[in-house]
Amino acid sequence: MNFTFYMVKAEYCDFLRKSDPCVPYTMERKSLRPFVGIVFSVGDFHYYAPLTSPKKKHLTMKNQIDFIKIDGGKLGAINLNNMIPVSLNDLIKVELRIAASDDKATVNYKNLLANQLSWCNSHREAILKQAHKLYYTIVDGKAWPSLSQRCCDFRLDETKCAEYEVEHRSAK
Repeated sequence: MNFTFYMVKAEYCDFLRKSDPCVPYTMERKSLRPFVGIVFSVGDFHYYAPLTSPKKKHLTMKNQIDFIKIDGGKLGAINLNNMIPVSLNDLIKVELRIAASDDKATVNYKNLLANQLSWCNSHREAILKQAHKLYYTIVDGKAWPSLSQRCCDFRLDETKCAEYEVEHRSAK
């Protein structure tokens, strides 16, 4: 099954961030550059891993257990250190289809996203393997201190994800 790009609802990330300061800000209010990521399963949870747009520094950075360059960094990177467990109810699918009303910047951004998505799908197995490796390195307590500090607390976030799901779905 291919990856699709999603945004995570800001309220959910805000909820997680109360307990885990490593949870990223979604930036979903930034209309031209939504904070997008891929979704996959690890254990009993769906995980959302955010992407970052291309930056000059990505070209010289190295792939690491928690950081995967997309096309050598030319198309950005996947920040596995910021992956969070998420309910499918808190995801918003990102529309990549170019509309006649899209301005040049939006068209360029959607083209970048399409290229990122194509690369991610062609490297799907490697991405999943790396995500699982990082997850178990962290939850099994085998991570070195600097890695633990820059990664989300996966177990804590899973507990909070389950709490959020119960609180917010039962209220509806």
